[in-house]
Amino acid sequence: MAEWLTFALDLRPGMRVLDLGCGRATSSIFLHREFGVQVWATDLWFSAAENGQRIRDVGVEDSVFPVHADARSLPFSDEFFDVIVSLVYYYGTDDLYLNYLARFVKPGGAIGIAGAGLMQEIDSFNPKHLRDWWTNDLWCLHSAPW
Repeated sequence: MAEWLTFALDLRPGMRVLDLGCGRATSSIFLHREFGVQVWATDLWFSAAENGQRIRDVGVEDSVFPVHADARSLPFSDEFFDVIVSLVYYYGTDDLYLNYLARFVKPGGAIGIAGAGLMQEIDSFNPKHLRDWWTNDLWCLHSAPW
């Protein structure tokens, strides 16, 4: 998804990018390696210490910075980032969140959000091939026509 999202963004070396909900920071490492951007790899559920070790292991600690933070209480100053990316679908469930997030992007900057979806709606209990990993919070996933 990170690669797909970058087709819609004008990423250039040296830009400051917030990777919000970065998980294990693999998308952050990808963004730095492919585009030469500086990335703040920010997540609440994954350890910044473990992400920091992963970042050091691949030798990009001078450009990818692990941050442990809640998306609703970000520790950054206004207009700090050129671009914000998020590959997590949770933020779309809060009508007011985009206004909060937008303050961290410089004028003329971009916010790119991509998330998983379905090819077709699931109207009843999920199909057998999905049961091993499907959790109740995934019922918020929908198809494009939805």
